[in-house]
Amino acid sequence: MLDLAGHELSEEEKDILDHPLVGGIILTRCNFYNLEQLRELITQTRASARNTLLIGIEQEGGTGQVLKVGLSPLPPLSSLFRCAEGQLDNACHLAYQAGWLTAAELLALDIDLSFGPVLDILGPSPLVAGRAFHSKSQQVIEMAASYAKGMHEAGMKTVGKHFPGLGYVQDAEKRVDPRPLAEIRHHDLRVFQAMQQQNLLDAVMVAHVQYPAVDKLLACYSRRWLRDILRKELDFDGVVFSGNLSASVSNTREFAEKARLALDAGCDMVLVCGNRDGAIAVLDALPSSYQASERLNTLRKSDAPSLSALRTKTLWQTANSAMESLHAG
Repeated sequence: MLDLAGHELSEEEKDILDHPLVGGIILTRCNFYNLEQLRELITQTRASARNTLLIGIEQEGGTGQVLKVGLSPLPPLSSLFRCAEGQLDNACHLAYQAGWLTAAELLALDIDLSFGPVLDILGPSPLVAGRAFHSKSQQVIEMAASYAKGMHEAGMKTVGKHFPGLGYVQDAEKRVDPRPLAEIRHHDLRVFQAMQQQNLLDAVMVAHVQYPAVDKLLACYSRRWLRDILRKELDFDGVVFSGNLSASVSNTREFAEKARLALDAGCDMVLVCGNRDGAIAVLDALPSSYQASERLNTLRKSDAPSLSALRTKTLWQTANSAMESLHAG
């Protein structure tokens, strides 16, 4: 899964999209100035691709809302419990509305996935900040479950992130969580396990974090984390996305090696964004006969109403009104 540089496809990007190993595109702020332009970009992108693409975006609330103009405002997840005045049932209802609204509007734009919900615990990590639902795992479980149910109701699959948890990474540069596995299991993994048990976890995105008490390798390159803990211990059979390899690789020559390592560890799709040379290096190095996981097909969007049709629905009007009130507050 790669990114695009701007508002229109370049000739180089059309060539890249025709490569047999390109299976997805992640949209960023660089790709959007209005809805009409975005629709045309998505149409051109799908038409230029050899494969049927997964098109995703990290459409989080607050400052993390990538697409704003013409769409409903989305509050940061950390504000929902506070705006519900500490009433968990009310917070869960707001989370359901936020999940449904996010998914429904993106599906109307022909976007398959919003990489969410965020399942991290709200801890000291600057990488999480307002992106997480709560500082306690049980509240995260209940609110994230409601958010995921809203996404499913809209017709979108979920991508829980960031496995096994970002909330206690105190240095954004070093990306190390020194806690023992028992503590991570008791707090962070409880959330992923609960979501899995409720059939609300269709995919996960793995953290670019080292947990040295568990493995010397970053989680997205770790068989211990992906095969032993995620697949076997948590019995997860959904899609595994790496985090953006650019977060842990700076030397272009290392991208191919890290992509192989992530795929071998158990990732179904690797993300290489923000580094075009790195993306090309990966495409050049991996065998073009590489077979994508059949799991990826389960994440593709189904037919969805247009934005204009969506806005006639009572659920959209109610959810939009609720999110606008939170935004104004």
